[in-house]
Amino acid sequence: MKSVLKLQLRSLLLIALVSTGTAYAQAATEVEVFKSPSCGCCGKWIEHLQQNGFQVNTHEMNDVPVARKKLGMPDRLGSCHTARIGDYVIEGHVPAADIQRLLKEKTKALGLAVPSMPPGSPGMETAKPVPYETLLVQADGSTRVFAKH
Repeated sequence: MKSVLKLQLRSLLLIALVSTGTAYAQAATEVEVFKSPSCGCCGKWIEHLQQNGFQVNTHEMNDVPVARKKLGMPDRLGSCHTARIGDYVIEGHVPAADIQRLLKEKTKALGLAVPSMPPGSPGMETAKPVPYETLLVQADGSTRVFAKH
């Protein structure tokens, strides 16, 4: 009787672990990335997102500014790739931790941007990083600093 009970408990524990793992795997946040087919740093940023638990769908295009404009991100904040995560737009080499914070806090905004391509940002790793900021972008195009790196 005691061994049957142990077996049942192990079975329940195994079912709980498997279902939790499945729920976690299904909960991976999906990101759509719009990038040039020839851009290497975009690929490195995508790897950074994947290493941080995001599921990435890549759309290669020759005119990334068209996607940026369609998603509502101001050109003045442009970088080499644009992404969409749920209702948010992500422009440039935004660290995964900043994206995760945005999603957790459910901040009312268009999204996040790291304009240009700052050395030391994810995908732009270098021996000589420079300080940069992640900007919170509002629907009207106004910005404020979301994070400093």
